[in-house]
Amino acid sequence: MKNYTVCNSGAAVQTEAEIAELCVHLRSVFQERRTSGYAWRKEQLMQLQRFLEEREEDILQALYEDFRKPQAETWFTEIHYLLTEITVVLRHLRRWMKPVTVHTPLRYQPGRSYYICEPCGVVLNIAAWNYPLQLSLAPAVAAIAAGNCLVIKPSEMAPATAALLSDGLKDYLDSDAIRVVQGGAEVTASLLTHRFDHVFFTGSQRVGRLVLSAASRHLTPVTLELGGKSPCIVDKGTDIDVAARRIVWAKYINAGQTCISPDYVLVQSAIRQDLLDALQRAIDAMYGPGSRERGAYAGIISEGHVRRLQELMKGGSIVCGGGSDAQSRYVEPTILTDVSLSSPLMQEEIFGPLLPVIAYDTPEEAVAVVRSAGDPLALYIFSPQRHVSEYFMGHIHSGGVCINDLLFQAAIPALPFGGRGTSGMGRYHGRSGFETFSRLRSVHRKGTFPENALRYPPFGSLKFKLLQQLFKRFH
Repeated sequence: MKNYTVCNSGAAVQTEAEIAELCVHLRSVFQERRTSGYAWRKEQLMQLQRFLEEREEDILQALYEDFRKPQAETWFTEIHYLLTEITVVLRHLRRWMKPVTVHTPLRYQPGRSYYICEPCGVVLNIAAWNYPLQLSLAPAVAAIAAGNCLVIKPSEMAPATAALLSDGLKDYLDSDAIRVVQGGAEVTASLLTHRFDHVFFTGSQRVGRLVLSAASRHLTPVTLELGGKSPCIVDKGTDIDVAARRIVWAKYINAGQTCISPDYVLVQSAIRQDLLDALQRAIDAMYGPGSRERGAYAGIISEGHVRRLQELMKGGSIVCGGGSDAQSRYVEPTILTDVSLSSPLMQEEIFGPLLPVIAYDTPEEAVAVVRSAGDPLALYIFSPQRHVSEYFMGHIHSGGVCINDLLFQAAIPALPFGGRGTSGMGRYHGRSGFETFSRLRSVHRKGTFPENALRYPPFGSLKFKLLQQLFKRFH
């Protein structure tokens, strides 16, 4: 029997049989309707808010232990991000839970038609390691808001954060309905043998296919947040210095280990060298000498990931950066040119601080490069001309778009976040997350009086013609 760890008010799940018992227990709690009311949902969200505020120092320390994540990055991209999401959900939750009335055609009157958002049931969130707190708890916020029981499976690649979630959340949340399960791939595989009512997965395309296949055995709906090669297109006429600073900021947050990080830059040939110079100046200003020692730049998650990035570097000419050390899990902010479209740098999601810069001459050429890698999770466009951004948006499909900046399409709580095609399926954040973890149930209600005898057979020719005219006239 395999050993797993699950928080349960101090009790640990040790075997596959106990995983099964956990799933049965959560389903029984859900069927008692304990989680369906507004009061329970509000209380859990407020308790999660308390956890983030009261355990802030522990969170900062855990993420530093996992991959030397700078405190400012952790606070902005993990803690504050989640607090903002919770605040927005609490502000709107009561309204989201109300029935939504829709138009009832005259021929179906008298009556009232509406739909309600009901909880899915028992849901599973399988989180990724690159934002181990955010990706464990942001889907949880949505699942709790929708009234579900929940299993959170944090990434084993970020063990300090996973341990904090396992040990800490049980002191804040209803552990009868919300559990944290720790472990590796074998634990995820074991969980997926059981029936959940929704599975939410953040991670690689390869693992996403496995999750989707496993969930299909139970016909379980799945949300996949997968990533891909998100391009940044820089058109001539752009303010080069502003574009460079924003690109460097977005690329090297979390040492490039961000699913919506700009994976490569496509720049018009006429301004290629100007952009390269400006990118180097921006790197020097943000990540100059001593930034590593000051803890201002994140580490890479593992030695294996460093070695993979070292191999990828061989696919281009290094303009700046290029330094790395596997033992200390460090890779410098790096810019590369002379990159072949057939090289691994352009065939794989980089997921690290390597930025290929590729020149293009015509918009059609840039579109062809992007399309060759599938639909990206994010599309970034720098141009002062609206018709240029509209052209690229019209010819390139993506999960989201940000024009003249980066990342913020994922930071606005009211904007649905998710991929398309190979970059994922489904949406969350704000109301979109609430609806993802809800089932829309249609209701039509009417009384027994008056009774419309015309609806019943037999239908003689005169009666049929009359009904035809009524149906055509009154929609």
